[in-house]
Amino acid sequence: MAKKSLIHREKKRQKLEQKYHLIHRSSKKVISKVPSLSEKWKIHGKLQSSQQNSKI
Repeated sequence: MAKKSLIHREKKRQKLEQKYHLIHRSSKKVISKVPSLSEKWKIHGKLQSSQQNSKI
């Protein structure tokens, strides 16, 4: 049986994933539509700066 701390950590990750899911999806769509490479890098930087556990 898993430790309670591991279960709690996994629940926290799932909450963060749900919170940032729409932000990640919309940013990825914008990246595919933007023609300028510099703008793509700016948007990609925002994605990278979000919390580690919130990424899919």
